[in-house]
Amino acid sequence: MDAAKHIRMANQISAFFASQPEAARLPGVAAHINDFWEPRMRAFLLELLDAGETQGIDPLVISAAPLIKRPSAA
Repeated sequence: MDAAKHIRMANQISAFFASQPEAARLPGVAAHINDFWEPRMRAFLLELLDAGETQGIDPLVISAAPLIKRPSAA
């Protein structure tokens, strides 16, 4: 999978929610990713974060990560 593409998409979501009220930011980012990203995409993003590969990832995405649903193992 393409890390740069996933990071860019996650950062675009983060940029949108950055203009929302503070209480809506983290749940908004996580809800969007949970609702619209397929399990493989969510898993890949979470693998990057779990590995500490946060270069270029918006802090709002990093903070929302615990709210992102981890896909169950097949």
